[in-house]
Amino acid sequence: MALIGYARVSTLEQNEKRQLETFAEMKVDKYFIDKCSGKDAARPQLRALCDYVREGDTVVVTEYARLARSVRDLLSIIDELTAKSVQLRSVKEQFDTTTPQGKLMLTIFAGLAEFEREMILQRQREGIDIAKREGKYKGRQPLPFDEKLFRREVAAWRSGEQTAKLAMQHLNMKPNRFYRKVKELGI
Repeated sequence: MALIGYARVSTLEQNEKRQLETFAEMKVDKYFIDKCSGKDAARPQLRALCDYVREGDTVVVTEYARLARSVRDLLSIIDELTAKSVQLRSVKEQFDTTTPQGKLMLTIFAGLAEFEREMILQRQREGIDIAKREGKYKGRQPLPFDEKLFRREVAAWRSGEQTAKLAMQHLNMKPNRFYRKVKELGI
């Protein structure tokens, strides 16, 4: 029966030191660290942790948000750990999945975190809508397009003087935009 820590920071520039200090205080036997967004459930070190843990182990996180960003992902991870008879302990929220109360609290906290994230996104969308109405937000500007040059490059491609790839390089276009424009212009 071992204490296994899981730490995660969202970017390479962020520092996991605070999480590792907590693990040291708790005398964690081994820990795994991911440096990527919590939105992505396919994190390599999380996968390694799930493969590593054994019956009777306890996974320790400093807070549940380090483990998952959505209720669905969190519950999926907990189900996977529970199937292996592994417990989960969050230091900040002070819950422990070995009890029904701990499982309930975990679900409530995860739901609140997901709600908070959705509210942030909603406020962001509302702010963009207001900025658009006030003429302050223009959105993504269209890429420059020289139809005459485009037609010349496509003609050279169609006649076999150059490849489509070379035409795209000359026009500084990606394949999807290049072929979409060919179709739109009917050339």
